[in-house]
Amino acid sequence: MQYRQAPAIAGLPMNEMFETAGNPRPECARVASYLLTMDSRRLLELGARAHLMFQEMGVTFNHYGDAEGTERIFPFDPVPRIIPASVWEPIEAGLIQRVRALNAFLADVYGEGVIFKEGLIPREMVVGSAQFRHAAVGIRPRDDRFVSIAGIDLVRGADGRFLVLEDNLRTPSGVSYVLQNRVVMRRLFPELLRALEVRSVEQYPADLLACLKELAPNPERDPVVAILTPGPYNSAFYEHVFLSQQMGVELVEGRDLICADHKLFMKTIYGLRRVDVLYRRVDDDYLDPVVFRPDSLLGVAGLTAAIRAGNVAVANAIGTGVADDKATFAYTPAMIRFYLNEEPLLPIVETYLLRDPDQREVVLKDLDRYVIKPTGASGGYGVIIGPKASDAELAQARARIMRDPAGYIAQPVVQLSVHPTLMAEGEGAPCLAPRHVDLRPFVLMGARPRVLAGGLTRVALREGSLIVNSSQGGGSKDTWVVEEGCSVA
Repeated sequence: MQYRQAPAIAGLPMNEMFETAGNPRPECARVASYLLTMDSRRLLELGARAHLMFQEMGVTFNHYGDAEGTERIFPFDPVPRIIPASVWEPIEAGLIQRVRALNAFLADVYGEGVIFKEGLIPREMVVGSAQFRHAAVGIRPRDDRFVSIAGIDLVRGADGRFLVLEDNLRTPSGVSYVLQNRVVMRRLFPELLRALEVRSVEQYPADLLACLKELAPNPERDPVVAILTPGPYNSAFYEHVFLSQQMGVELVEGRDLICADHKLFMKTIYGLRRVDVLYRRVDDDYLDPVVFRPDSLLGVAGLTAAIRAGNVAVANAIGTGVADDKATFAYTPAMIRFYLNEEPLLPIVETYLLRDPDQREVVLKDLDRYVIKPTGASGGYGVIIGPKASDAELAQARARIMRDPAGYIAQPVVQLSVHPTLMAEGEGAPCLAPRHVDLRPFVLMGARPRVLAGGLTRVALREGSLIVNSSQGGGSKDTWVVEEGCSVA
């Protein structure tokens, strides 16, 4: 198998498998040797087998850009990403620290608002966020666990450091692909996984169920957990079905639920059954037509009152989106220092708040050097990458910023690290070529914090692209956390 590595030039992104001289990194030596000595047609065949397995397992996502919500197979690359345990362990600690601080922030802003009184974050920015929910003020989840499931997006800079790019706290998705990627890789490379002693991911559904049960208002009885889905047209519907099956809990839609006497029940053929914990995969706006959008058919009327009465727990809690607002993101290092009295273990990507006139002036002066993001959007939608944008796109972005500066943030372009990825180039022989990657680890905040080993590596399959989202043409890789002693050939 041939690897087409770019020439070593200063300023190029870090290659996670090969050093600049072309030698495999120590932790990747065994995998690199295995792949490079394999016939290219054989690896291409393994990639085709993986695609077929995903088809057979029904591992899909719905693409909102298609008129009929067409289901697509999530693109998968069979070349694994290797993270040595010595690199992973401080990442894990930093993720737990981060989610602890975000939970403290949410308890504060929906409670006493001490951080506002101390002047560390503007009250008007938080309360004015599109994700702030006045209906959540005064509601205190058990142990102040507003966020039980978090997906934190990390990127790796040219110096090899992992940086936090953004937080996903509302309804973070993608964990089903982590689990199914591993199932496929165990069939493709069983001897390699055993030899490297790759850390397991299979315990995640059990850990998630334990985390959800710990939220139950009445711990004295075995809690009933259900997953609330918007339905089969949602982009992550496959994941909703998968997790309900893996955890052995009911998957329900809004029409399957009813609130009575400030309690939540699901309808069954045997009558009503009380629900103690609802793992919702529905956005706040659609959860309760009494409090939020009155035209919503996706939620259940009276749910907010049942939560406030302490008769049902919802994960993640209503209003958590204000903590993953991209403007709030800029203040997260200060939150860690304020709430935990600790220094942040994971640095964040530098973030400019365009609501601030001075920061806005700096960005607008060199708009083509920045990534512009809407503060409340997700999934890569509305993002403008300055160096790749046309003059017309930059002019439109400038006009939107001037109309609503508080609605946007800017970040310098980070040279995302690259990883060898299988490419079948037309009629030519397949090869491995560098493609940009990011990483979404998943954090469960229960009585004991748990971090899924490795998480979801997303890869931009188009050459030069920095957009890794599945909705924007990205794919995924299996992520292997390995002990250094096992990785050397």
